Amino acid sequence: MNIGVSANKTEMLAIARAVAQEKSIDEKLVLEAIEEAIEKAARSRYGAEHDIRAKIDPKTGEMRLTRCLTVVEEVENDSQQISLEDAKKVQDDAEIGTVLTDELPPLEFGRVASLTAKQVITQKVREAERERQYEEYKDRVGEIVNGIIKRVEYGNVIIDLGRAEGIVRRNDAIPRENLQPGDRLRAYIYDVRQETRGPQIFLSRAHTDFMAALFAQEVPEVYEGIIEIPSVARDPGSRAKIAVLSNDSSIDPVGACVGMRGSRVQAVVSELAGEKIDIIPWSPDPATFIVNALQPAEVAKVVLDEEDRRIEVVVPDDQLSLAIGRRGQNVRLASQLTGWSIDILTEVEESERRQKEFAERTGLFMNALDVDEVIAQLLATEGFSNVDELAYVDPGEIAVIEGFDEDTAVEIQARARDYLERIATEQDNKRKEAGVEDGLLEIEGVTLPMAVAFGENDVKTVDDLAGMTPDDLRGWFETRNGERVREAGILDGFELSAEDAEMLILRARVAAGWISEDDLPQPEPEEVEAEADDTDLEGLDLEALEAEAAALGVDLDEAVAEDMNKDGGDEDEGDDRS
Repeated sequence: MNIGVSANKTEMLAIARAVAQEKSIDEKLVLEAIEEAIEKAARSRYGAEHDIRAKIDPKTGEMRLTRCLTVVEEVENDSQQISLEDAKKVQDDAEIGTVLTDELPPLEFGRVASLTAKQVITQKVREAERERQYEEYKDRVGEIVNGIIKRVEYGNVIIDLGRAEGIVRRNDAIPRENLQPGDRLRAYIYDVRQETRGPQIFLSRAHTDFMAALFAQEVPEVYEGIIEIPSVARDPGSRAKIAVLSNDSSIDPVGACVGMRGSRVQAVVSELAGEKIDIIPWSPDPATFIVNALQPAEVAKVVLDEEDRRIEVVVPDDQLSLAIGRRGQNVRLASQLTGWSIDILTEVEESERRQKEFAERTGLFMNALDVDEVIAQLLATEGFSNVDELAYVDPGEIAVIEGFDEDTAVEIQARARDYLERIATEQDNKRKEAGVEDGLLEIEGVTLPMAVAFGENDVKTVDDLAGMTPDDLRGWFETRNGERVREAGILDGFELSAEDAEMLILRARVAAGWISEDDLPQPEPEEVEAEADDTDLEGLDLEALEAEAAALGVDLDEAVAEDMNKDGGDEDEGDDRS
């Protein structure tokens, strides 16, 4: 009998060890699961109200089953607690908080108890396995893993990673890639989540970082950090653009990534099911970078709008289709790669637009200044774009125009100011007719044309403006059907920056009493210091200053002269300081 018991104990340890190895979890966790199962079976026999604990010796397999009673001052549950007086009868040194144990006889497992124990052990082992998988993969986000396709379900691919399973969802796979169970696959871990059904390891072959990671595997310079990949843009399975830069001037980043006879880039192309890759040299200059990104198209001219991160690209007529690409692919990828919105025009279109703008400015000057076409064209040619510039520019800038003199410049400016006053009167009447209150005009930064625009958009009070957001004023972008679409703002055309729009709203909130002046953004410390340096000395009491210096035994003139010498300034600088 003893031999049989010993064999059972040894067998239980062997089973625990085998389960731990198979599931790649700690053997101690399996033994704890068995202990919990035995405790549950014992409570079903002796009563669920008892505190019964099981302990298995990890070396011998010896099991000890005990009932625990905690010593308390006042017994509330006699199944788990015992009074100090009764505890003293059992153990002389017992005190409050001591746990007394009663040895229980070995438990014979019946059919129901065995099934219950099996369920508990299975559940605990599964939880331990899930926890192990999560802990193993949670810090591996950003890595490439290899696995074997286990099954394909509704476009989602389940991959056996060896010690866990990962999933490549339909939108994370390369379109039209034929994947079959049993195929070996490489994928990029982009997310690991702990969910109720276990850890979910999300893999991707369409992620932009997957391409960057593949180049890190194929190109030693990328892996070592000599070559960096600032950005990647992909149309998975079709085409991609990747920007590269070198931290070593002696290494060509494009050549290193292409490899000898294209061996390195071809290895990445093969892994990505033939996806064509353009390797673009990165540049800190946005214009240069965007021109590079539009390769293989040639660019004739670019015009940047840094405020809205938009760029206008002019290309020769025969390069238009190449710059746009099939279904707009080339310009779309270039935009994603650079982070700029790109508008493409041909040289003919750009010329026509410039001629149209020139004609519009000429017509404006003819109408506003009551001059003939020749004079209006001369003004437009000199770069004047609106009447405001003419009205308030230095007269000399107009007088230097060929055929003009000072009297002509004065006359043009007088007509420009008359025109502006007339327009201002008309706009003020429009503002009043729209019901826009005078208080809006009192807010710093609000002009009459803005007030008219407010009235046309039902913004009539200070409170109305205070409730706006910068996007309401400047406009915003939305993505519709995969395209970036701009929604117009109330003050479209006023070239209002995001900071100016925000300040306009904050000042309205101050005027409305929603916030105080102290809540407005304060100038940077450098600006404050600069303002302090420019302050004049009229407010200083020089007599009091000299009296204080005399009391300290200091000659004020000598101290100032010594301080100026310390600064190392020349005579001119000394004169400026005085």
